[in-house]
Amino acid sequence: MSDELVIQSHTGPYRVEFHQGLPQEPFAVLGDRPHVLIDANVARLYATQLRSVVEHPNTIIIEATEANKSLQRTIPVFERLIANSIRRDHTLVAIGGGIIQDITCFIASTLLRGLPWRFVPTTLLAQADSCIGSKSSINLGDTKNVLGTFNPPRQIYVHSAFLDTLAAKDIHSGVGEILKVHAIDGAGAFDQLARDFGQLFTDRSVLLKYIRAALSIKQRYIEQDEFDRGIRNIFNYGHSFGHAIESATDYGVPHGIAVTMGMDMANFIAVRRGLLPQRHFERMHPVLKRNYAQFAAVAIPEAPLQAALSKDKKNTSAGLRLIFPKGESAIIEPVTVVADEAFRSQCSQFLQVLPQ
Repeated sequence: MSDELVIQSHTGPYRVEFHQGLPQEPFAVLGDRPHVLIDANVARLYATQLRSVVEHPNTIIIEATEANKSLQRTIPVFERLIANSIRRDHTLVAIGGGIIQDITCFIASTLLRGLPWRFVPTTLLAQADSCIGSKSSINLGDTKNVLGTFNPPRQIYVHSAFLDTLAAKDIHSGVGEILKVHAIDGAGAFDQLARDFGQLFTDRSVLLKYIRAALSIKQRYIEQDEFDRGIRNIFNYGHSFGHAIESATDYGVPHGIAVTMGMDMANFIAVRRGLLPQRHFERMHPVLKRNYAQFAAVAIPEAPLQAALSKDKKNTSAGLRLIFPKGESAIIEPVTVVADEAFRSQCSQFLQVLPQ
């Protein structure tokens, strides 16, 4: 079974194909003269099914760690591609999750002044969110996602069978982004997802329905604001706080789970700043807490959290550029906040109630 979405971008339309199983002939979908960057864990788990890819001389196996998603660690990958005689009419292919996607997209945007690339996302987080939208982001030193480009792949292949080997925390991480997108779509969409939450982990057809729905919702925004200068900013809901939680815990909390915590934190602070009625925090908190429950007791040091918030690339000279739900309808909107004692106290209050 296959169907597709067609996404419009500044480079032209690109397609997302949806498939139930694994790629039957992996190299048939990789384009002309491919150079593959593959997650080392995917290469191990699917060594037999992807043998032609894993054993190809132009395949580079990369450990998908946050440390490897940095300018310093990306340089050896550039060097290996050059040693493999890559040319502008060759195709880069990413097989893995968001880290491999970011590395590949960044390289495709800069090496030889631009290369075509394709993406086979293998994590729920990548399949349901990051695979569309054109962004790449890599780290510089201890500053997360500060370097990047806008460069969509030519083609995306979503094969749901890759989800079979994900750990529970990785499924919850992907669900965190699905929750975020449905919150942006409105209270009704979020509440329906909350009612179906348990089935996301027991019924693959329900999960696939919400993967497709999340991408369809996101499509509407990225086609209006591909370069993230306006309305698309609201997709950072949960992310400023989530990235800060990741940084403060030395990435001990997976990204999408940190985003779920970040959404809950944003809602909590919005109530205390008079931006959001308490009932909306109470409406959303139970399902958000269910999604991050496994990590609720992880210690989040306050000083590193505040330091990471201060470095967020969305900040302006006026203050922190945060995304909060606001008003009677909990509409997701950007808000500029001064990082004063009142704000730091509100963050501290949330961290104190988080494990409860």
